[in-house]
Amino acid sequence: MPEFKIMGNDIQHLYVELGPGEKIYAEGGHLVWKSSSVNIKATTGGGLLAGLKRALTGASFFVLELEGPGAVDIAGFAPGKIVEIDLTGSGIMVEHRAFLAMEPTVDYDVKLVGLGFGWLGGEGLLMARLHGTGRVFLHAIGDAVMMELGPGESIDAEAGHVLAFDEGMRVGIRRVGGLRTMLFGEEGLWFAHIEGPGRVWLRTLSRQQMIMGLMPELAQVARSS
Repeated sequence: MPEFKIMGNDIQHLYVELGPGEKIYAEGGHLVWKSSSVNIKATTGGGLLAGLKRALTGASFFVLELEGPGAVDIAGFAPGKIVEIDLTGSGIMVEHRAFLAMEPTVDYDVKLVGLGFGWLGGEGLLMARLHGTGRVFLHAIGDAVMMELGPGESIDAEAGHVLAFDEGMRVGIRRVGGLRTMLFGEEGLWFAHIEGPGRVWLRTLSRQQMIMGLMPELAQVARSS
């Protein structure tokens, strides 16, 4: 069984030790280095249909198949935390650009989310659906927060901060605040509304916030377009 180690503090990376014949799948472009003995190839991870499903979410058509023996190191595109989720036959809905790596016993699918939900997060209406048995690793810009909601409990979250949630939870959009909130809070009038029971993973920094912080002039152009 592959051995995973989440390393680092503010800028984390995923170190994986693979035995002979052991495999993991990783999103293309995230590999930092690998042992020369590790075999690497681009694959759809389940045939043409699987590749097309990933492409529909905006993710890469291919994933990297990394096969041991040896070690590999994988990282996200921006400073942040790595979230490990152990699936036991269940499924989670994931913002597709947060996907980092998974064991081969996990299936990558896509699913339509509530009307407007994905659009508010700038991701479109389709999200990645990861299901099966095995470990999944996601990358969260900034820090990662996990909340477990009981029956009848709900939260309203700015859509760009939603990283993942358990499949089967009710999601939609909800109006929050008024015109003053939109103008001075720099948040939209609509938030993602997520109802329990189930787990929700949030990231403390959205991509829009990262752009606004690093490149405010570019962010101003993006908001006015």
